[in-house]
Amino acid sequence: MSRINDTFTRLKREGRKALIPYVTAGDPQSNVTVPLMHAMVEAGADIIELGVPFSDPMADGPVIQAACERALSHNVSLRDVLAMVQQFRERNQSTPVVLMGYLNPVEAMGYDKFVAAAKQAGVDGVLTVDMPPEEAGDLVAVLDQSGMDPIFLLAPTSNDERIAKVTAAASGFVYYVSLKGVTGAANLDVAAVAGKLEQIRRHTDLPIGVGFGIRDAASAAQVAKIADAVVVGSAIVKRIADLAQTPERINAEVSAVLREMRQAMDR
Repeated sequence: MSRINDTFTRLKREGRKALIPYVTAGDPQSNVTVPLMHAMVEAGADIIELGVPFSDPMADGPVIQAACERALSHNVSLRDVLAMVQQFRERNQSTPVVLMGYLNPVEAMGYDKFVAAAKQAGVDGVLTVDMPPEEAGDLVAVLDQSGMDPIFLLAPTSNDERIAKVTAAASGFVYYVSLKGVTGAANLDVAAVAGKLEQIRRHTDLPIGVGFGIRDAASAAQVAKIADAVVVGSAIVKRIADLAQTPERINAEVSAVLREMRQAMDR
């Protein structure tokens, strides 16, 4: 069983939901990321979603676009991100790490070489935002052989045919994008999300994580009542951006945000 499956199985037994923070690797500088990953786990994170900096992050809003730009200004590459995961694994062998990014860097490295390096580093899942399941067969096959989970996005506009394709290709969990638009958009409609999750659950027993629009402890708690996992990205990345000139404060302040969410989700 994979670390992702282990985590969801344990949380289900405990009657809790997963908290999945997203950070962009190398933001605002490379030496911040690994200590921040450990701090987030200590603050209650169950799975870490680690963004691979990309020059054209089309699914992301201005907050995460700026995070990618800060990381890329220090020349943070896919190989650097994998090295960060490997360094994280020196102290943590249990918390799953999912790489989230775009296909171009993976294709440039080559599927076989990327998956082997990711497995060696300690990566548990891969979400390539711009790779639909219809085109993911070769990468999914290599990921399956290495025991890593291919994770795909579903959206409010996904119909039953689309949900069936995505859930057939995915493992680990399914990521439901709760809003139309890019990351950091507003106006989360929890009732609408709940209805869509019911539709998705008719197609799969995989855990469902909900992201986009989780801004604070209150919205995290609302989503935790209906989903298996709460994914929070822009709210954390915005806090990191605010502290870019004082990076020594990032661990404490991001941890405070996550602890509030964790406590609200567990009530």
